[in-house]
Amino acid sequence: MSGDGTRREQGGGVIRVLVVDDQAMVREGIVLLLGLLPGIEVVGAAGDGEAAVELVGTHAPDVVLMDLRMPRCDGVEATRRIRAGHPATQVVVLTTYADDEWLFSALRAGARGYLTKDAGGAEILRAVKDVMSGQAGLSPGVQRRLLEQVTAPEPEPEGPGELPDGLTPREAEVLVLIAEGMANAEIAQRLHIGPATVKTHINNLFGKTGIRDRAQAVRYAYREGLARPPRSGAPGVRGTG
Repeated sequence: MSGDGTRREQGGGVIRVLVVDDQAMVREGIVLLLGLLPGIEVVGAAGDGEAAVELVGTHAPDVVLMDLRMPRCDGVEATRRIRAGHPATQVVVLTTYADDEWLFSALRAGARGYLTKDAGGAEILRAVKDVMSGQAGLSPGVQRRLLEQVTAPEPEPEGPGELPDGLTPREAEVLVLIAEGMANAEIAQRLHIGPATVKTHINNLFGKTGIRDRAQAVRYAYREGLARPPRSGAPGVRGTG
């Protein structure tokens, strides 16, 4: 966008920020916090991804602080559209969701920073300045998880052939844990993902396989060789948790 350089020169180095969050109290709190930070000017606030894309077109902010789970258009899709249409605008995710699937989806969409909402003003300011200088604005916890992902050994293939009914490896993994008798909360803890993400995987695998409930899921896992029936006395199928 041709006006960006002129805008920053006129602003005397002030970084212009758009805040995006679907919860009004959270959104207003972030705006108030940013107003206390030196060198930051809040140019607008949006309650969902669609409004965020529109406001970026109107205000041409330097940085968007982006929530992820929002109505109409989530933060990942909004980030993808903003980066495609307004490449001079950087995106820093500021969210309560810290599981790997949200993290990597946001980074693939073009986000240059990722913070959780327990970040203080100094951490937010540092992330905003980092992305403006071409660096990644990642919290220490996110940096550790990225490093763990990069350095983790490649998993050994579980067996030849493709998974049945077009299941993804993650969906198959969730199915196996259901067959082991785990509730959703336990699956989320085992896989280091959010409970909502677990439910999404379960809905997807139910749709692909025609399964209607967890008991059928267990029988399907046994029939397809994804899991082995437990020995006598082993725990049975539990609820969703």
